[in-house]
Amino acid sequence: MSEVKKGYIYTETDEWIKVEGNEALIGITDYAQHHLGDIVFIEIGSEGKTIVKGDVLTTIESVKSANDVFSPISGKIIEMNSKLEQDSGLINKDPYSEGWIARIQITNPDELTTLMNDEAYSQYRKE
Repeated sequence: MSEVKKGYIYTETDEWIKVEGNEALIGITDYAQHHLGDIVFIEIGSEGKTIVKGDVLTTIESVKSANDVFSPISGKIIEMNSKLEQDSGLINKDPYSEGWIARIQITNPDELTTLMNDEAYSQYRKE
């Protein structure tokens, strides 16, 4: 069973958000990293770029495939996790902490209400 962190917000495409004031950390879920397999590369996007909910945030390559990671919210990219350039496997080891992908300044907090809390995501993944 994949880990689902309490207090995080989730998407149907297996991204997570941890809201910190008017900013959000974004990554992929434990479920997603398990299904991808060993992650071998992640494209680090542009800091300072404005992104709209649903836009491709980055692309992750694993031994199985290449997959897009979509932004669950609109905002400005404040920071990309540069540690992933040297060790993309951090996503496999610790998807909710060391393996975060981007920090975004939230521009439309109402979008958060369209996403799932941890309980709803756990139920969604069981179906």
